[in-house]
Amino acid sequence: MHEVHAVERATLAAVPPQRLEQRAGWLLAFDDGTVGRCHSAVPLRHEAPASGWLDEIGRRYAGAGLPAVLRVPELPVFDGFRQQLQARGFGQAKPTLVQTGRVAALAGHGPGGVEVQLANAPDAAWEAVFLGEGFDPVDGASRLAILRRARGSVFASARDGGRVVAVGCGSFDHGWCGIHGMRTAPAQRCRGLAGAVLAALAQAAAARGLQRCFLQVETRNEAARSLYAGRGLTTAWAYAYWRQA
Repeated sequence: MHEVHAVERATLAAVPPQRLEQRAGWLLAFDDGTVGRCHSAVPLRHEAPASGWLDEIGRRYAGAGLPAVLRVPELPVFDGFRQQLQARGFGQAKPTLVQTGRVAALAGHGPGGVEVQLANAPDAAWEAVFLGEGFDPVDGASRLAILRRARGSVFASARDGGRVVAVGCGSFDHGWCGIHGMRTAPAQRCRGLAGAVLAALAQAAAARGLQRCFLQVETRNEAARSLYAGRGLTTAWAYAYWRQA
């Protein structure tokens, strides 16, 4: 129970929405950007919500001029709630895994000879990879603005010949290291660069005394899942976004 609470809070500390409310054991995030976690409601406990809760969520988001979006864990305890969502015309999308692991396991792999630099803010070279070829520029700009809002995050840049070719972001909140914003330039993939970024971020977490890490990865992203599995990350729970058509 405490783990879920801490991970969800740490998630929104790393990608802070414009406004955040806590009601009835849920976090309600309000934001006009493209990051789903920043404009959706998520439970802090894996327990079935109270009767009438969906109506309350609808009222809160309507009052903010936003559609109601929920991140609902794929667990049996939420079966009835998902049925209620379906009956109200909500559809399921973007299944995602919340994966957790040990900082020591990530840090122990080391950068493999790849130069990785850490900074307290993304520079132009970091942003060029994050917003580069193969990524949606509108979504990327929104995500970048949200990552910039976080306090205390570090931004990792893997370099090849002095040129930044892979990036990632680490946050350190509520006893967890959160991994976010992992991107590698398309022409530079399959070279172990993302693993080097992970290791550098984990080493930064270890220096802060943190022992646990988490990240979120879309179920369909098999390449990233394979990388994370090789670093000892396992799925703690899965969720999907539910929104009205």
